[in-house]
Amino acid sequence: MITETGLGAALGSAAELLRGLPRRRDGESAARAAVRAWAADHPGLDAELVIAPHPSSPVVDYDLVLAHPDGGTVTVTAQPEDGVPWLVDHSTHWAANRVLTVDGFDVTVPQALMAVRAAGARRPSLHRELVDHCLLYALAAGDTAPVTREETQAAADEFRRSRGLHDRAVTLAWLAEAGLTEDDLARHVDRYARVRRLRRRKERELGPALLAADPGRFDRVDALWALTDGEVTAARVARTLPVVPTVRMELTSVETVADALPEPMRGAAADERVGPVPYEGRWLAGLVRSRRPAAADVAARAAERAAFDAWLAERRAAADIRWHWL
Repeated sequence: MITETGLGAALGSAAELLRGLPRRRDGESAARAAVRAWAADHPGLDAELVIAPHPSSPVVDYDLVLAHPDGGTVTVTAQPEDGVPWLVDHSTHWAANRVLTVDGFDVTVPQALMAVRAAGARRPSLHRELVDHCLLYALAAGDTAPVTREETQAAADEFRRSRGLHDRAVTLAWLAEAGLTEDDLARHVDRYARVRRLRRRKERELGPALLAADPGRFDRVDALWALTDGEVTAARVARTLPVVPTVRMELTSVETVADALPEPMRGAAADERVGPVPYEGRWLAGLVRSRRPAAADVAARAAERAAFDAWLAERRAAADIRWHWL
């Protein structure tokens, strides 16, 4: 076991080790190798390297954590340039409280957490959800028209319903759990009302043209499909549907608009079998049991949503996106 005197002798060597480590992210492997070699020459210290990347930068800092002979640990930090420990330096970094910037619009850590909480499990990609949050809230921020009482109420009702906040007591409990105040909720609802107004405006603007161009995309369909890990199993399922063989698979049966089906099935006619075809890393086999034109209002609403999603995807693809959390 190393003594306190031995620890003192090692501290100077540890500082020199840290000062000599490569300061860029692509040098992390070399830094770890150097620390392993140093640790082998100083047994008993249980040396552990801590790597601290600078936000939105290729530069990294290091700490070396060493075991103290009387218990606990000692942390060694060395700064070869300005002498400011990385913990202090990062606390005042311009991007330290930012997760993301899209087209100049910043998302702070608290805002990102609110967006994640609002998204729930409805969306397939957290990263995409945060980018969309930036895009929509930045556009809505340019809307200076007052939010009406009706718009505020509709936004608040939608927000509460989506989270099961059906009375004041449940809402207050949710706020307490989330670390939010009623004023925080009111500000969020105001922003959310502006986003809803923007969304409805774009939906009404873009939806009719999409519906006119491809009305069959919004037919009402009754469909059944399975996702399996093997092509042979999917081929067997495709032959037997709608009878489902006893095999390991993920089975889905829905009545919905054609646009909501897996892409390989969207154009299938009634009684048409689809597959086996590769789909999202697995094999799909499906059957469209029936297909008919949807009611005019249902088709129009589905087209509005699809048109808005396509418009938002275009905005996302063209955006200047910079992540600050790596």
